[in-house]
Amino acid sequence: MTQEQKLEPVVQQIVTEANNNSHLKQLAHELLDVVGPRLVGTPQMKNAHDWAVAKYATWGIDARYEEFGEWRGWDRGISHIDMVYPRVKTLAGTQLAWSPTTGGKAVEGEVITLPDVSDSVAFQAWLPNVKGKYVMISMLQPTGRPDYNWEEFGLPESVERMKAERDSLTEKWRDKIAATGVSSRSLPRLLEEAGAAGILECYWSREFGSNKIFGARTTKIPSLDISLEDYGVLYRLAENGHKPRIKVETESKDLGTVPTFNTIAEIKGTEKPDEYVILSAHFDSWEGGSGATDNGTGTVTMMEVARILKKVYPSPKRTILIGHWGSEEQGLNGSRAFILDHPEIVEKTQAVFNQDNGTGRVANLNGSGFLHAYDFMGRWMDAAPRNVTQGIETDYPGSPSGGGSDHASFVAAGIPAFMMSSLSWGYGTITWHTNLDTYDKLIFDDLKSNVILIATLAYKASEESELVDREKRVMPLGRDGQPGQWPVIRQPRRNGVGY
Repeated sequence: MTQEQKLEPVVQQIVTEANNNSHLKQLAHELLDVVGPRLVGTPQMKNAHDWAVAKYATWGIDARYEEFGEWRGWDRGISHIDMVYPRVKTLAGTQLAWSPTTGGKAVEGEVITLPDVSDSVAFQAWLPNVKGKYVMISMLQPTGRPDYNWEEFGLPESVERMKAERDSLTEKWRDKIAATGVSSRSLPRLLEEAGAAGILECYWSREFGSNKIFGARTTKIPSLDISLEDYGVLYRLAENGHKPRIKVETESKDLGTVPTFNTIAEIKGTEKPDEYVILSAHFDSWEGGSGATDNGTGTVTMMEVARILKKVYPSPKRTILIGHWGSEEQGLNGSRAFILDHPEIVEKTQAVFNQDNGTGRVANLNGSGFLHAYDFMGRWMDAAPRNVTQGIETDYPGSPSGGGSDHASFVAAGIPAFMMSSLSWGYGTITWHTNLDTYDKLIFDDLKSNVILIATLAYKASEESELVDREKRVMPLGRDGQPGQWPVIRQPRRNGVGY
């Protein structure tokens, strides 16, 4: 902060509290290390709700449970994946979300790869070979090194050769799958019906040690993601005729149908209690790591903002509502349901500040297509410390988002909602939906900066004399030459069975 800038007293208190009494590390520890990942339908998601409500209570903030649907319940349990032939090795891997169980029994079987077949008839003739075996359904990667590592140390001709080989293998793999006559999404179920013991895959994120972990597409046999290194061992052994065998034991539980919900907290407004400023972050995560940067960071940021505002701005003009949305990962379901279930809030929401994409400090703000966003957002940002805002690039009026994160649900309803878009810190490859999305990847200095920014924006939005102008921009012409359309409100999935 420069000496020339004099902060408003409340903003100065926000800065002091955020820097000198931060709760971020403790909040992150309790959410990520103790509660852990928060897959929709799991006990951990309910545990996260109970933790948040109890935590808010210690700050004098009311929080509540809002059920909006139901989902397939699942509990991960303990799992073991071991190669037992031609040598013994414990494999690095994990069950995919909602994976069926082995019932706590160790199921041993040979590991095989998909064949090269001429057409679907030949593939159907081969299918009986999968009975009692674990089938590998991902391409063998030619390298376990990210491109940047190759480009730093490799000879130019080596880098070119590697990329050409990878492109060729990728094309051949697509042809292999196409020849089966089924899509890659349908393949696990077909193999399951043919009697396979389990499905092995490897969704490498093109980063050292990082795999994307999503959901199982089987209903009876386990689906497992295996680390790039161990997947390669099994694949090469199978392709070279060594007939590797693995033993898999899982204790996951199908919990039937369970509720899906949002966790909502409020600091009640004094002068305009029926008007709202919303702090937005989805609560759920995938199960590969602990959901640290997607979206533990958004969650603890908004909780810390709420804690600080309750302390330094305890009687806001408007109600400060904190939305911890459920089932975002399955299609923004929690926030879409909230929009439809609370038209009275939609009508009188001043602004929504949403944080989702990682641990970095806010670097970009888009006006979301609201014509006057430059005016009111500009004024609110001017109140924040210069060292927080000076690196932020803005785009006004910008364009409305049709999806991607929960602000889009509010934008579709005509509410000025803004994504607090963060610096990457390798988000796309290292942590987004991966097994490496864990506490140790958090950058707390950046999170403190975001807390100061968002708390200031929320304070200024609450203090505004009237609701801001929601006029929408004229949308540019699309590729078809027709005027673009504002995103429409979409129905949430209020029931689901998984991925």
